[in-house]
Amino acid sequence: MDRMAGQISTSRQQLHPAGDPYDSRLLDVGDGHRLYVEQYGNPDGRPVLVLHGGPGGGCSPYMRRFFDPSHYRVILFDQRGCGRSRPAASVEANTTQHLIADICLIRQQLRIETWLLFGGSWGATLSLAYAQAHPDHIAGLVLRGVFLARQSELDWFYGGGAGRFFPDLWAQFLDPIPPAERDDLIAAYHRRLFCDDAGRQARYALPWLMWENALAGLQSTPASHAPTEYARAFARLENHYFSNGCFLAENQLLRDRHKIEHLPAVIVQGRYDMVCPPISAHELADGWDRCELNFVPASGHALSEPRISSELVRVMDMIRDDDRQSGG
Repeated sequence: MDRMAGQISTSRQQLHPAGDPYDSRLLDVGDGHRLYVEQYGNPDGRPVLVLHGGPGGGCSPYMRRFFDPSHYRVILFDQRGCGRSRPAASVEANTTQHLIADICLIRQQLRIETWLLFGGSWGATLSLAYAQAHPDHIAGLVLRGVFLARQSELDWFYGGGAGRFFPDLWAQFLDPIPPAERDDLIAAYHRRLFCDDAGRQARYALPWLMWENALAGLQSTPASHAPTEYARAFARLENHYFSNGCFLAENQLLRDRHKIEHLPAVIVQGRYDMVCPPISAHELADGWDRCELNFVPASGHALSEPRISSELVRVMDMIRDDDRQSGG
């Protein structure tokens, strides 16, 4: 889950200055996929991998601004089918296991031994899955808006739970689907997003995207449009993953938490997150001694909410200062 950042106004002075990547490339990862990868900041700095939301969201320049470019070597990439990666909106050979393998290849290509993970929403899911698969290459995790890819979370968002708080917006999400198919909205949208008519795919992609976008921020204004290709890629990829349980066993990320409990972690969670309710963050942190859970008041889900962005900058600056004090 999680749309591309930038739709909600934020206190820009809290962020680090904007800047351009010093390296960008298309990396061939096999299966016909080429991933857009960029590096930003200090080439000799502490590596941090940014994992975007969705699935399907893609990276944006805004995501660079949580990091002091004099200290961090920031790696961002668009996951398979997303953003500037090609082919766009493709779900072929596109699973969580493929994405984990892609991250391994990026790390090897960039000759990085260990790195921090910085991920929100689906990016938090992928951070946890990758870290549990390869804990020896992880220095720590900074997570935001935790999504554990459980059926209960999908039921909340696509089964009417969140709709109890936003009945008008929920009605708009339901409207394109005949009443007889509304018992499984993920499946109903899947039939339309993966039909043979690209125009029809696009028509159903917009309400899928708008439902999530409308709930992302505590004070967000529901949008009525989005770029067609972005909406299509986002909706198809997200629906593909959710139709398949995100290619994870039920409760896998909690079950396997012991594999990463030796690592430090910080969770930044909006107190009023309607996309990824705070119970998941609480359950993830509970009993993890090296995990710090920070509930952010008067905040929802989006990366770009003022208090969320401010807290994430504070956390990354705190890690920077600790590194400098220890001579790192």
